[in-house]
Amino acid sequence: MNTLKENIASDELVFVYFGHPECSVCHGLKPQIKNKLAVFSEDISFYEVNTFEIPEVAGEFSVMTVPVVILFVNGKEYLRQARFVPVQTLFEQVEKIVDGIKNS
Repeated sequence: MNTLKENIASDELVFVYFGHPECSVCHGLKPQIKNKLAVFSEDISFYEVNTFEIPEVAGEFSVMTVPVVILFVNGKEYLRQARFVPVQTLFEQVEKIVDGIKNS
């Protein structure tokens, strides 16, 4: 968990996917997010957290349900979606953020 917090603090854009192995929504959502957001692989650092293996991370990041996706910008939480995440809307939001940072 310390490494994740260090990466969030040091990288400009960090996307974290929180899931659980027994979560059916997680199993369906994760591949969709990976495929859709792959175009940002050079701009965003991606991390996946298994809340079953590292339960303390749920409290640290206020993850009360799964799946949860959080985008951090310069170490600060900027965007959060939980449970039923509309993938296209998420993509459009992330795209605007990435474009805004690239053009600033």
